[in-house]
Amino acid sequence: MTSKKPAKAAVKETSRRFRTVVGADTYEVWVRMLHELVLDGRTHRLAVMVAGMLQYAVAIAAAKSAKEKNEGSLAFSLLEAGDVSDPSEVKDLIHDAVVQLFKDAKVRFERTNARGDKYSLAEDSYEEFIHWFDMPWE
Repeated sequence: MTSKKPAKAAVKETSRRFRTVVGADTYEVWVRMLHELVLDGRTHRLAVMVAGMLQYAVAIAAAKSAKEKNEGSLAFSLLEAGDVSDPSEVKDLIHDAVVQLFKDAKVRFERTNARGDKYSLAEDSYEEFIHWFDMPWE
């Protein structure tokens, strides 16, 4: 007697990589930029650069079709992140993708200052991201 194996449910895996949002060419440029600049770069400058990458990803995500912006996708999370005002909320929404970006670039986002205090380039980027459109002189 032959037994039937239970059918596997088709599971659609939602990619949480920036490559799926901004495209392979742009993503590869980002990876090369981070690889080259992070090691010797100053955090206050790098954080703005990464925040700019995030802002670009939000703009591209907004242009995606509704199908590509399903809940759980990075595009959906980016759009949500664009509407929050707390860096910790941004972190909750997209940190996994940012971690992967830094891994792909083979650089670390955790740092230690001269006094021995630890800080995160990623978290500084989230702060810059939420304040992207602020104009303190107004």
